[in-house]
Amino acid sequence: MRVLMVAPPGAGKGTQAAVISAHFNIPHIASGDLLRDHVARRTEIGTAVKGHLDRGELVPDSIIMALVRDALTAAKAAGGGYVLDGVPRTIEQARATYQIARELGMTADVALHLTADDEELLRRLLARALVEHRSDDTEEVIRHRLRVYHEVTYPIVAWYRQRGILVPVDAMRPAKDVARDIIDALEARQAEPRRPEETAPDDGWGPHPSGS
Repeated sequence: MRVLMVAPPGAGKGTQAAVISAHFNIPHIASGDLLRDHVARRTEIGTAVKGHLDRGELVPDSIIMALVRDALTAAKAAGGGYVLDGVPRTIEQARATYQIARELGMTADVALHLTADDEELLRRLLARALVEHRSDDTEEVIRHRLRVYHEVTYPIVAWYRQRGILVPVDAMRPAKDVARDIIDALEARQAEPRRPEETAPDDGWGPHPSGS
């Protein structure tokens, strides 16, 4: 099972990705965790991305794609499944992720789209900030991140719908109810014959393949 998580901040994609990872025994590749680990260890990558994370901005694609390639290569060696959490967030990242996955024979089976109301997301993230003391969870930064999601990330949903791999799930409910619906949907998809690696459909943004 190969799953992409597409969701606004605060929709619970990390929580649900962990559930998927445990249920299907596949690696949980969380770009945010990878980046925060680099920041905590003060690596060269961490120094380069800290300001972007603190301001709620997207990290440069070159850094994200290097992490994705390494993670998917490791996932292939571990058995070929994965749940990718936090990437792609832009059309360019979608193209690049698709190309990497296609080269590795690891294109996604499902793009799981978690949906939730912006005000509920804001409430959740502010509550999390009180517990975790995260510098990237101020109200101003959260609202900026939500705007970025709607303007930059949300349009890629259409790419996955066109490929026939989009699975939308209402994330406004309790996490255990969301998880149950997700597992049911993924198990149903897993029972279907795996399609051959394909070239993603033309999407109107240029000649490059899209999707992941």
